[in-house]
Amino acid sequence: MGAPSTDQLVAAEDEVLVAPPMVPVSPELQALANSYGVATEYFDQSKELRQISAVTVQAVLSAFGVDASTPTSCLTALEERRLAHWRRMLPPVFVTPQSAHAVTWVHVRDGDPVGMWIELEDGGIRHDLLQVENNSPAEEVDGRLVGEASFQLPRDLPLGWHQLKAESRGKRASVPLVVAPDRLELPKSLQNRHGWGFAVQLYSLRSRRSWGIGDLSDLSDLAAWSGHQLGADFVQINPVHASEPTAPMAPSPYLPVTRRFANPLYVRVEDVAEFAYLDDDDRSLIRRIGAEAAGNNDSADLLDRDSCWQAKREALEIVARIERSPGRQAEYDAFRKAEGDGLRDFATWCALVERYGQDFEDWPWELQDPASPAVKIERQRLADRVEFFCWLQWITDTQLAHAQAVAKSSGMRLGILHDLAVGVHPHGADAWALQDVLARGVTVGAPPDMYNQMGQNWSQPPWRPDSLADHAFLPFRDMLRTVLRNAGALRLDHVLGLFRLWWVPEGMPAYAGTFVKYDHEALVNILVLEAHRAGAVLIGEDLGTVEKWVHQLLDDRGILGTSVLWFERDGEVIKPVEQWRGSTMVSVTVHDLPPTAAYLAGAHVDLRDDLGLLARPYELEWSEYQQEIHAWRAHLEQRGLLRPGARIPEMVVALHRLVASSPCRLIAIALPDAVGDLQSQNQPGTDQEYPNWRLPLSDSEGHAVLLEDLMKSEYLRRLVAAVGG
Repeated sequence: MGAPSTDQLVAAEDEVLVAPPMVPVSPELQALANSYGVATEYFDQSKELRQISAVTVQAVLSAFGVDASTPTSCLTALEERRLAHWRRMLPPVFVTPQSAHAVTWVHVRDGDPVGMWIELEDGGIRHDLLQVENNSPAEEVDGRLVGEASFQLPRDLPLGWHQLKAESRGKRASVPLVVAPDRLELPKSLQNRHGWGFAVQLYSLRSRRSWGIGDLSDLSDLAAWSGHQLGADFVQINPVHASEPTAPMAPSPYLPVTRRFANPLYVRVEDVAEFAYLDDDDRSLIRRIGAEAAGNNDSADLLDRDSCWQAKREALEIVARIERSPGRQAEYDAFRKAEGDGLRDFATWCALVERYGQDFEDWPWELQDPASPAVKIERQRLADRVEFFCWLQWITDTQLAHAQAVAKSSGMRLGILHDLAVGVHPHGADAWALQDVLARGVTVGAPPDMYNQMGQNWSQPPWRPDSLADHAFLPFRDMLRTVLRNAGALRLDHVLGLFRLWWVPEGMPAYAGTFVKYDHEALVNILVLEAHRAGAVLIGEDLGTVEKWVHQLLDDRGILGTSVLWFERDGEVIKPVEQWRGSTMVSVTVHDLPPTAAYLAGAHVDLRDDLGLLARPYELEWSEYQQEIHAWRAHLEQRGLLRPGARIPEMVVALHRLVASSPCRLIAIALPDAVGDLQSQNQPGTDQEYPNWRLPLSDSEGHAVLLEDLMKSEYLRRLVAAVGG
């Protein structure tokens, strides 16, 4: 759950995947792998210990820029890694919870004095660091002895991004010092009463004023209506990260080109302030463009992102020419300054994509390096387009901010609950601009399990843990700040990725990968700090095989987990609702599962059978499905939530009553459940076989449901009442 589906894969169709031979890992390779956090064995879902081939380990280490081909090269690389540590005067970054007993090291010439101090984010200076005993022996480095001293940091440092500084005989060093809250507390209003809200794939929810795709104005309207009229506390939406600026636009919201910036596909053109100052001809032209696109709103056909974006881009290019007021210009200038080089690089990538195509590896070689002089020249030559794409991000950001403001003013305790995808497109903006912190030659996926016996390859480049630390985790922080800025809460897809990821070397099948560890303490601390500053709640998608200590660590730091009703079982036994984890967001279904009515009817079994996805005979799958539904029906009847013989709509309501009786802090109602939709938004394990992420919100008869229709739905109000709304 929460992992990208097969439709996100972008590997070449003719690529031949070769499984590596099972070559034992030598002691030298083992030591080198350990130093980089690369696993040489792991326990699978069945708790069976699996050995990793040395060939895989060598390929993964190659993605770190390390030659591990022979025992001698392993020892050489290990020694170089040791020397690199001792050559540093300070660690690249120091991250700590506020009340921790934090001690840092500093390297200086053996016997030399050293001083340390902290320059605070607000300009203050702290000299009260206490040197503590460090008996580490001196090390010979580049012909001289280097000693290590230790300093304890004050335990009352303010939260924030400070600078840790050291000086020894004229040599100075300065690194970021990050101080995070010990725990991210829930808003007081949620501590004694659970909150609820709708979960919706935003693109699928259209109104009469949409341009064929649900947009941020529709989101604002849904939030205002559900907050004011129904007492909702949040609206959960799919990731709205940026996609390709040209056709074809990837349908999956979980395969963005960047996670830092948003998709202007969701902009409502008429809501841009400068629209009001168009002359009559331009306004009429845009209205004609919009009317043609809006003609698709009532259709139950597959959503067409490309035609919608073509129409919006044409209209927005007209609006962008209108001179902004002094105040609006000042706001735009402030936005560009705040987003800095990250925005400039993203807009440059968009402009280059328009000219040279979506895969930057097919561009002229001199443009493949974002720091090259050729890119600077091309950025100047394409300045108008770079400016346009910067402006688009500002417009999108202002409409995201408006949606959150509307949600909060409606009485919602959280507002908009955003979603953070697990990774990015291998040929997208981040893959181009962040080449120094994203690993090459490997992609992220998942090891084999009972559902995917060959493993999964999501074709997304992972963070390089070492490079991310060398960059003081700033790319991670900057991404979080942009996403959290307009969020009342943030769901992190595959939160286990903060701890470890399954790396698959290029040319190998998914099952031939291995796990790579991340500095989860640093990542979680930064996540908690940025969420605290944004006033946002965090929810980690922690379904599947997640170790108990991970659940506990997230809970201790105030990060909610995820609960899905269908998975609350111990084998064949339904877990009593009173025993469900309280620190979670719970729902009956999610976007990777069918709507509840479809699940209760067994539509998922038939669909997987039609698509050839069943690993077992249909009769066995159908029999187990019937047993499962019978068990849930009996469970609901025993608890007095469902009368015997009740039909599927009544059972859907009863299941929502059940989750409402759990100790879970947040309850999400999947909007498709509220309108009787029977179509899954995503069918894991498929690509072109199923129209993932392209289905409009529909009723049980397959007719399109618009935002305006929701206000008239009595069944929707029954579900709301079931969860206590």
